[in-house]
Amino acid sequence: MTRVRLDPARQQALSVSLATGAYGLSFGALSVAAGLDVWQTCALSLLVFSGGSQFAFIGVIGAGGSAVSAVATSTFLGLRNGFYGVGLAPVLRPMRGARRAAAAQVTIDESTAVALAQPVEDRAARRAGFWWTGIGVFIAWNAITLLGALLGSRIGDPADWGLDAAAAAAFLALVWPRLAHRRAQAVAAASCVLALVLTPLVPAGLPVLAAAAVAIAAGWGHPRPEEVPE
Repeated sequence: MTRVRLDPARQQALSVSLATGAYGLSFGALSVAAGLDVWQTCALSLLVFSGGSQFAFIGVIGAGGSAVSAVATSTFLGLRNGFYGVGLAPVLRPMRGARRAAAAQVTIDESTAVALAQPVEDRAARRAGFWWTGIGVFIAWNAITLLGALLGSRIGDPADWGLDAAAAAAFLALVWPRLAHRRAQAVAAASCVLALVLTPLVPAGLPVLAAAAVAIAAGWGHPRPEEVPE
């Protein structure tokens, strides 16, 4: 029997898609527990398709907040995807029409991380990482969100199964190799500290944006190590 071997970009995409899909089980269950029905839960995953924003939304609803505050909180957290689009633009150009709209929908943490984790000179690998991860996560996330919503409270607390940490662990595994240089380590540490300090003080979403601003400010005008000319 011939074994099919995937290149590193596609291997990473598959791993991240499966891990993030498992995370969708947690979202589906928690969403129903917060008061949304199955169809509302599935609509959030199909249309918003941003795990952090979706969890922020149901967190506010579950805590008794208004729909307006839930949407505002979710939107704040979703703004980070706009920053991802800026970084991915050189990789994905040129695109028009439906393909461009599809790329916008699957521009998320995971697809961005897998794409940018590939060698900077290998544009094909970066594009493959982006599309395979984005589409893979979209399919797995929505399918398993539905399963989680149907199971609802029957599975108990999703955190007991470790499902609340699956996607975060996969994302950290992708980011970790990028922290080989002291500058990157310092920026990551400063961003984490700022986000932790702000978390109890400001609305959900703002700590992430503030951490992103630190990284952008630190990287402005400073090429990454692999892009420095010999």
